[in-house]
Amino acid sequence: MKPAQCKPGAYASLLPGTRRAGIVATVSAVVCASSILAISPASAAVPAFPDNLVVFPDRDFVTIEGYQDRVGQTATVEVTRPNVGVIGSARSEVAAGDVAFEINHPGGVCWGAGTGVNVTPDIRPGDVVSIKFDGEAASAGEAKVQDTYVTAASERSGNTVTVKGYLGNGVSPDQLEQRIIEPALKDTGVGRRDVRALPGPLTPSDNGGYSSGLDISGNTFTATYVFDEQAAAELAASAAGARSMAWELTDVDGNRQGLTISEYGEPGGPGMGGCPNGPLQSGPAAPSNITAANVAGGIKLNWKPAVAVPGTPAITGYRAVAVGKTETLNEKEEIGKRISGAGATGTTITGLKSGEQYDVFVVGVSSVGETFPAAHAVPQTDSTAPTVTASPNGLTSPVPQTVTLAASETGSDIYYTVDGSDPVVSGGGLGDQAIRYEGPLNITTTTTLRFAAFDPSGNVSQISEATFTITNDPVPAAPDAPTAVAGKGTAALSWNAPNPGAEGLSISEYSVQAYTLDGAAFGAARSAGTATTFTYEGLAADTAYQFTVKAKNVNGWGAESNKSASMTAEGDIVAKAGPDQAVARRTTATTVTLDGTGSTTTGATYLWEQIPTGTTDPNKVTLAGATTLKPTFSLQVFKYPMTNSPLTFRLTVTAGGTVKTDEVRVTPVPDRVTVSSAQWKSGDFRISGTGSVIGATVTVRVGGPTGRSLGQVAVTAAAAPATGGEFSLRLRNAAAGTTNPGSIYVESTVGGTAGPILVTNR
Repeated sequence: MKPAQCKPGAYASLLPGTRRAGIVATVSAVVCASSILAISPASAAVPAFPDNLVVFPDRDFVTIEGYQDRVGQTATVEVTRPNVGVIGSARSEVAAGDVAFEINHPGGVCWGAGTGVNVTPDIRPGDVVSIKFDGEAASAGEAKVQDTYVTAASERSGNTVTVKGYLGNGVSPDQLEQRIIEPALKDTGVGRRDVRALPGPLTPSDNGGYSSGLDISGNTFTATYVFDEQAAAELAASAAGARSMAWELTDVDGNRQGLTISEYGEPGGPGMGGCPNGPLQSGPAAPSNITAANVAGGIKLNWKPAVAVPGTPAITGYRAVAVGKTETLNEKEEIGKRISGAGATGTTITGLKSGEQYDVFVVGVSSVGETFPAAHAVPQTDSTAPTVTASPNGLTSPVPQTVTLAASETGSDIYYTVDGSDPVVSGGGLGDQAIRYEGPLNITTTTTLRFAAFDPSGNVSQISEATFTITNDPVPAAPDAPTAVAGKGTAALSWNAPNPGAEGLSISEYSVQAYTLDGAAFGAARSAGTATTFTYEGLAADTAYQFTVKAKNVNGWGAESNKSASMTAEGDIVAKAGPDQAVARRTTATTVTLDGTGSTTTGATYLWEQIPTGTTDPNKVTLAGATTLKPTFSLQVFKYPMTNSPLTFRLTVTAGGTVKTDEVRVTPVPDRVTVSSAQWKSGDFRISGTGSVIGATVTVRVGGPTGRSLGQVAVTAAAAPATGGEFSLRLRNAAAGTTNPGSIYVESTVGGTAGPILVTNR
């Protein structure tokens, strides 16, 4: 963990004039101007509102917001460090609501959940947090951890409180905010649980009670708060976890996307019971595939080097000990060695007592200690020579080949030559040109490989030979991954033609290979001729497959494509609920048709059901024709407590005693509403804003969606030269009230919402 004064972080997702409903829940979904639920774009960029990635690096905690078009889908979140790789990851299912899921926070999942990377990452500036959904190659959003943090405890002088902090060169001063959170401030003239400072001179708070400003000089900042009451200053100065907040971009509605929230003094590591330790509290891994062989003069050990848990201290070496099995006066003989270097692959323990039997234990060593428990091996006596093979075992190819050598016994040392000489000479010694095999060989020219292996006991294999003739003639490039559409025991495949290899060459044949999801080839490859489409027949019903394609020209076969997305072959009974739909809300009820026409028709019955999100579902609809292939329902005009979350429907097809099901999601797409101005004075209250759908009705409420209604107004066409729609509501005299309502929330009958928005005094 980083010491608090050195860790990054911030807390910022709202622009001035907004208020936050909670510390974590909907960290960035409540914005100053508008709120709209839209289908998330699949990109490797910062997520677009209402989706967001919010990182709390001091607590090694991540909040995933939005992604409501993905409810029920499983996502993988990874923390990647430049030049290091993935240092932490977790998998979770997207839940309905503003917060899709959280990692390393009570109520969420632990780091390592579903991924096996069992360490709580020490999240730092420059790390990248990304989210990806199962079955999709592209990232669904990334956020880079911003380099900003508070450097010292808050200081008070009279009614003035100052907070000092740091911002790195990559942080935009325009995308920085400092906050102090103290719930007791609500009972002071501040009237809210937090105070905020934005870049610029001292400026009075819209809500009263204090003025604030944020001065930036080089890589440091100073937030200054001047309170109307000393009691409020004392509360702010003693509050824990002063925050510095920075974000990657601000969208047109002021939403802060790719948000980092640092909290001074907050500890890192596991955020709840049962979560894995942080990297500095995690012991090193042990080596794997350990073999121990009795040899003349000792025990020879071989192993596969240990791989450090991501983000943990580097493995610096190993300790191997042999423990005698004979116990005398409660003591056993122990003798061993320390081996330096993470890449070490073995050692020989010598000086052992003749006739004694031993157990062997091996541990990895790092700056935080040793592996516990140690890995155990029992020495074996071996007189059988190993065998060694090459893959591929010699061939003629137009392109270079990667050749792998493998011995039949773990821990064997393989030696090879490329000049035709013997790697092992009479008596078991190495030939002058013998090279120790360290990994796959890249054969770029015509070569004869000769190779042999020594096992841990010193037994030597026969010398084997493989000849590779490389012509270096151009072959086609690998095609893109094919597209697969399921049929009854079939897959309809299509792909784009790749580069044929060189000008004047053409593709003479395509070959298609099917794979089951365990990676095993399903039968032999099949020829597709010269067409870029192919129907693959003979697939097992209700079984998932992936497919690859490769192309051939006069010089030979090119490389295989990447695998297609998985596809499940249909059986005799098929349920197809149709493609997912995104349906725009309207000013009147919208009829939506579900389409199961791809399902089995002969002797079949059908039942469509809506899958509720809970015991009470505000988005429940009534299906007409629920026992037909094409039922309909009415997507009603929006009204709280309705949401714009996806509606999921299940189609059940029954025929001849066999039951099949399929699901489809219908996502309502709302309009877009904003509040441009909300101003109050005694006897006169004015609210104005914009709407993307002319004819929609906007309801203005106090505080939130359940607050008292202040009135309704229609969205009308904006006066030229402006475009789109606008609304304006003015309340006079008693309707305006005698006190400022504090904040308002607007809701459109076409589904758009905005708020809460602070009401300013005129």
